[in-house]
Amino acid sequence: MTTCTIAPAPGALADLSALSGVLPDIDLGLPGPRARTRVVAAMSGGVDSSVTAALLHHAGYDVVGVTLQLYDHGAAVKKPGACCAGIDIRDARAVADALGFAHYVLDYETRFSDQVVQDFADSYLAGETPIPCVRCNQSVKFRDLLGVARDLGAAAMVTGHYIRRVEGAEGPELHRAAEPARDQSYFLFATTREQLDFLRFPLGDFPKAETRRFAAAMGLAAADKPDSQDICFVPQGRYVDVVRRVRPGASRPGEIVHVDGRVLGRHDGIIGYTVGQRRGLGIATGEPLFVVRLDAANARVVVGPREALMVGVIGLKEVNWIGPGPADAAAHEGRAVQVRVRSTREPVPARLGRAGGTWTVTLDRPEEGVAPGQACVFYDGPRVLGGGWIAATVSAAA
Repeated sequence: MTTCTIAPAPGALADLSALSGVLPDIDLGLPGPRARTRVVAAMSGGVDSSVTAALLHHAGYDVVGVTLQLYDHGAAVKKPGACCAGIDIRDARAVADALGFAHYVLDYETRFSDQVVQDFADSYLAGETPIPCVRCNQSVKFRDLLGVARDLGAAAMVTGHYIRRVEGAEGPELHRAAEPARDQSYFLFATTREQLDFLRFPLGDFPKAETRRFAAAMGLAAADKPDSQDICFVPQGRYVDVVRRVRPGASRPGEIVHVDGRVLGRHDGIIGYTVGQRRGLGIATGEPLFVVRLDAANARVVVGPREALMVGVIGLKEVNWIGPGPADAAAHEGRAVQVRVRSTREPVPARLGRAGGTWTVTLDRPEEGVAPGQACVFYDGPRVLGGGWIAATVSAAA
């Protein structure tokens, strides 16, 4: 494990002891005196993680801040507003320095590349639409960083995610955030029961506007910092450039084919297309067409009318179950749930099933644009039951 040092930003925070009537008293439900209870705060330099660390310090916990350098610092500083970029590391360090708690920067560039970036590129080349933020949470953050937190003697690791950890009759449960528009449960479906025992999410009960109000009251420079919109290692959203850099020459040209079999044109590589895409197809037919699926084996982009996008059944892989009962598809076959197939969509009714030992989801009403590589997350009301990666889809018209 290596570290890097970023010079702190100048400036001082407000006296938190004078804000007891303004700031909430965060109780993590851990045994023992708070002053002797160490918690590791994952700090990206943004407003959410900065407020989380500061609130825990205000509550009297022994806070240790940790920030991950995930990709080349020289490139990162040219891209402000992205998670874990150089300026964000500086901002995280500034909060820790001003409040007087320890802060470490860990160089995770190699493992981030191996576990997240390489998978991202391979998924696109396989005709999938990956979600690297989930892979990052699943590996680098909630596995590797969590291990570091234990090594530092922490009783818990806290993050600034908008999601709630609720103590249930059979142990901790994962629930959607209080503010639906900020809920990040879709990106955290792969959290395991063991990890959930150790994790805490103090912001899950607050709306984002309240978080910014806390930041302003404490004098945090991040109070007005805009939220990151891009995938952290994909500047300006140009994911094709990343894939070509990581896998030069791997993408090959092929045909654009209608679902009825007609060849409509050619493309330079399926990595330039995603399921549900309408614009920029490079063909003119006089009718609105959408990317229905990507056939990586034959380098084909299959297009069709909007109704061809409708999916009735979803096949899953790498399913993580954190709901009640055993983590086995047979134990939950026929169970009514709600599922979310895109991070921007609300959960919809469905039933869990299995096919040849594999988890499946049958939607009560067909959904469009369900893409392999995305996640399908299961809910029981506000509770997250788990989820899996979409491996295959069955057309509602089949």
